[in-house]
Amino acid sequence: MAMMWAGRFSKEVDAKVNAFNSSIAFDARMYKQDIAGSIAHATMLGEQGIITMEDSLTLIGGLKEILADIENGKLEFDPNAEDIHMFIEAELTKRLGDVGKRLHTSRSRNDQVALDIRLYLRDEIKAIKKLIKELIETICKIAKGHADTIMPGYTHLQRAQPITFGHHLMAYAQMLLRDIERLNDTEKRMNVNPLGSCALAGTTYNIDRFRTASLLEMREPMANSLDGVSDRDFCMELASALSICMVHLSRFSEEIIMWCSWEFKFIELDDAFSTGSSIMPQKKNPDVTELIRGKTARVIGDNMMLLTMMKGLPLAYNKDMQEDKEAIFDAVDNIKLCLVTFIPMLDTMKVIKENMRNAAAKGFINATDCADYLVKKGMPFRTAYKITGGLVALCISKNTTLEELPLEDYRQQSELFDNDVYTAISLETCVKERKSYGGPSPESILAQIDLTQRKLGEIYG
Repeated sequence: MAMMWAGRFSKEVDAKVNAFNSSIAFDARMYKQDIAGSIAHATMLGEQGIITMEDSLTLIGGLKEILADIENGKLEFDPNAEDIHMFIEAELTKRLGDVGKRLHTSRSRNDQVALDIRLYLRDEIKAIKKLIKELIETICKIAKGHADTIMPGYTHLQRAQPITFGHHLMAYAQMLLRDIERLNDTEKRMNVNPLGSCALAGTTYNIDRFRTASLLEMREPMANSLDGVSDRDFCMELASALSICMVHLSRFSEEIIMWCSWEFKFIELDDAFSTGSSIMPQKKNPDVTELIRGKTARVIGDNMMLLTMMKGLPLAYNKDMQEDKEAIFDAVDNIKLCLVTFIPMLDTMKVIKENMRNAAAKGFINATDCADYLVKKGMPFRTAYKITGGLVALCISKNTTLEELPLEDYRQQSELFDNDVYTAISLETCVKERKSYGGPSPESILAQIDLTQRKLGEIYG
């Protein structure tokens, strides 16, 4: 297959170089966006009188036929083509003759590929946001059913204070909401039109870049033609947003892995989302969540690859930038794969409430509430803190808990203690009375769920 640019050269490029140079193996997925950009370009060329309206309509018709033939399987991608842009243009020329050769007027592959990848990633962002929304809705549903399920909250992986399972889950809902907001911001900055930047210096033709932007539902044309073809900051920004989201999924996965272990046994995953051991018949492994942790490293690696690739490139286009697609496509593919697996895994898991409650009963996680009991009776917090620490030490020495410690032991530390201390330090009271905004009380959890659902409604109308 002769290269479109072969006129300058006196001999064929080495076959190994062609194979090395080719990108169709991974950029073929952008065929819809490439054709959409070409249709917009052909429309504008005709409207501006750069080509005849007859040729414009012929090009548009030919492009639509190619799209239909690709999608119904009549037309297969040529692995020998240099890239998706050259493949479609060559096919168009084969079908339309000289008319097909008019399509590339006032356009370069540099602005063409910059447009295609923006359009492709714009579509992928919408798909990813939809999956994150579904995950948030799943979290809200589970949290609503466990707004009063008591469990220990942790710092440093040490039992710290009593919370509810609903409270713990809703923390991830908030993280994921911010992930959607980051994707919205990325999409806004991505959705500008580089078409018309040409190779780097625009064109002498009377093109209308605002018209192509409108046809492609993009906010506006990019203001500088060099910038239009030479940056991939939108890929780096998207990879960064996806990396952050993957970190959230990875942290959630790590907790699920711990909760599944016999040391915690707070939850049990459905058999459909677990695997066994080849040698140990008792094993039920949370492989899905372990793979998500591993794929998080992969997406972060894609982000680092893009940053490193771009850091030393002079303006304008450089062939290094061909590597952008494999990295960002990999990041997109993997987060989608993780989300579509994580959502039903979470939705089908069994929550073992009694084990959560039993864990919360140990570890003196109501010690802060004991100190607060004294503060509410007039004692300075630091004094109350010290007294409560002494009570915890006493409990440890007697192998008992604050709930079981006799009142006389309390009163030896302070005369402010009375029988109502046992109500104040009960786990149910500890959780129920934490009504501060964003806290773990059942009342607060229901409010958080309502707020989250309203925010989703605002984002998605």
